[in-house]
Amino acid sequence: MSAELSSYASNTAVTGEVRARIQSELSFRVSGRIIERSVDVGSKVKAGQVLAKIDPQEQQADVDVATASLHSAEAQLMQAKLASDRQKSLFANQVTTRASYDAAQEALLTAQGTLDAAQAQLGTARDALSFTELRADADGVITARNAEVGQVAQAAQSVFTLAHDGPRDAVFNVFESLFLQKSKADVQVSLLSSPEKRISVPVREVSPTIDSATGTIRVKVGLDKSGDSMPLGAVVVGTFTAQPRQAILLPWSAMTSSGGTPAVWVVDPSKQTVSMKKIDVAEYQTGKFAVSSGLEPKELVVVEGGKFLRPGQQVSATPETK
Repeated sequence: MSAELSSYASNTAVTGEVRARIQSELSFRVSGRIIERSVDVGSKVKAGQVLAKIDPQEQQADVDVATASLHSAEAQLMQAKLASDRQKSLFANQVTTRASYDAAQEALLTAQGTLDAAQAQLGTARDALSFTELRADADGVITARNAEVGQVAQAAQSVFTLAHDGPRDAVFNVFESLFLQKSKADVQVSLLSSPEKRISVPVREVSPTIDSATGTIRVKVGLDKSGDSMPLGAVVVGTFTAQPRQAILLPWSAMTSSGGTPAVWVVDPSKQTVSMKKIDVAEYQTGKFAVSSGLEPKELVVVEGGKFLRPGQQVSATPETK
């Protein structure tokens, strides 16, 4: 057959997983021993729902102390206010000194400051008490649990992973070479269990870094409403298609080998003899392969019976192979 340049686009199929577009690691904001866990992996939760509790004894004690301090500060302010009013009346009647009046005013301001500090301390203590309850920050599904009742949880230690309701992504680890070929935006995605049901969706995010261990980059494909049938955690297959390129496409039967290197038999039209030419293969596809170099357009390539040929052997081309 005559070698001709053709346009072809390579397809790469990789497996991935359906994940929520937004996932949050939920943790307590204070340390303590977990005394209650209300949900498990797979549980659907609502925003504000209590997921777990830690022992609030220490935080409750802080609230009690802060409450007592506030009551004391309120009593001190009341006494300081009465003393200030008394000194103000006496000073107006010129019965007391200016220094005594000023001291009473200063004591009133100090008592007011003490009350403000006590109120702030009580607010902080109540916040800390509320932090002993771990609540969901959004509607969603619990996808991971990292703590159990009786365990001492440190502040900021991840206890649950929450997959938020809403948009989902198909996440793939794709070889860098695919994107060096300027892959098209749309990806064909299907469930591994239902390959016949495919949706075409765009690439939403490409990781700027390469995994040094695998040589892959993480690609997130945004699933629209047509992907609602793909549940969280489902295994999916993504077919990435590179931009079309020019190459000579030959059937598998045309390939031979020379010293372990891919080669083909070519025909000299003037002498009707064959010779072997080493080639570089750009890609192997089903039933054919793409030649990137080593072969020129219009050259006659032997596609049948190559295993019976030797260099310089005369051949006659049939109409099907011209």
